Amino acid sequence: MSSTVFLGNLPVWVTADDIKAWLVADNLVADSVKVIRNPETQESKGFAFIEAPNEEEMNLIIRRFDRAPLEERLLRANPAQPPRPKGAVRPMGAGPSAAFAPGASAPAGDRERNRRGGKKHRKAGNAPQSAFAEELAKAL
Repeated sequence: MSSTVFLGNLPVWVTADDIKAWLVADNLVADSVKVIRNPETQESKGFAFIEAPNEEEMNLIIRRFDRAPLEERLLRANPAQPPRPKGAVRPMGAGPSAAFAPGASAPAGDRERNRRGGKKHRKAGNAPQSAFAEELAKAL
């Protein structure tokens, strides 16, 4: 299994050196850190990948950074998913941004949702999806 951490919801000013300094301050080890940037503007896209030397270190990094506050936002950290091949089609049910093969139409549910002019809304009374969502709901 890969030992790469996805670190998201970063402010655009965060650099690889910033992340490395945070890791050192918490006695965490990373083989490499890569902040993903827009190739045209070189501005950060707001996420990075941290290559940990092993799964144990990966889990420590995730525990340290997942939901950590930074500039009125909460960072997200989780195991990175393997990259999709270029031009790969997302599986059905992967959300409204799922890609379709050229010439194919959207599934009936997506067509209906688009015709109505919006996303499906969660029915009132459904339980929040996570402990974080529950805390956020209490705060609001």
